[in-house]
Amino acid sequence: MKRIILFLTLILCLNPFAFTQKYAVKQANDLYAKGQYSDAAKQYEKILLNDGIAPEIYFNLGNAYYKSNEIGRSILNYERALRLSPSFDDAKVNLELAQLKVVDNIVPSPNFFIGRWIQNLIKLMTSNQWLFVSFGLFIFCLISVFLFIFAPSRTTRKISFNFAIALLGISLFSLVFAGVRKAQMINHSEAIVMSGVISVKSSPDKSGTDLFQLHEGAKVSIKSTLGSWIEIKLANGGIGWVEKANIEKI
Repeated sequence: MKRIILFLTLILCLNPFAFTQKYAVKQANDLYAKGQYSDAAKQYEKILLNDGIAPEIYFNLGNAYYKSNEIGRSILNYERALRLSPSFDDAKVNLELAQLKVVDNIVPSPNFFIGRWIQNLIKLMTSNQWLFVSFGLFIFCLISVFLFIFAPSRTTRKISFNFAIALLGISLFSLVFAGVRKAQMINHSEAIVMSGVISVKSSPDKSGTDLFQLHEGAKVSIKSTLGSWIEIKLANGGIGWVEKANIEKI
């Protein structure tokens, strides 16, 4: 028994971080279970700040903010969870539920829709996953080339050649997707409106003309930054300037 206690003590001494993090998560989960959603959100925020990011923590934080009726922050954290883990189905479902409460109904323009479809395709996997797919397809491409060179029949060589070309093309696209996905993770080119309602200006100045309004939870793309102002673009093609304090990057 003494040996077991000594072993457990040694484990905790060697890895106190894991024990502390697990305890902090348990505290936050308990607060959420008790209906203390604001306190739970603060605890999850503290975990992210002190212990590092994780899709599950962002998901739980999104749930806590959703229950607190802070729609902008709930959407922000569901998006962050999906940014780290694109296949996180629970986060996808809850994000769709939260988006139903967003006042703005931004319909993508036809041209933007094609670009958005490609972006959604890229976001299906992380950069490492796209890289793995690219590498795997390239290996199959080499196998097809090998068959093309050494296959005994003309039909087999023809099929192998076509497969090699197709696999090489898809492999290159996957490699490009991996690069784009990595850039997305680094650049933070999308943001969520945090304020209840904001006016989008024609220029980076409070005296600029009001173009249109956006409400809490709306998603925007970031085009450029000038001081405390950010130029944004909407899915419907709308462009304007907003103050940096009114939005938060995903």
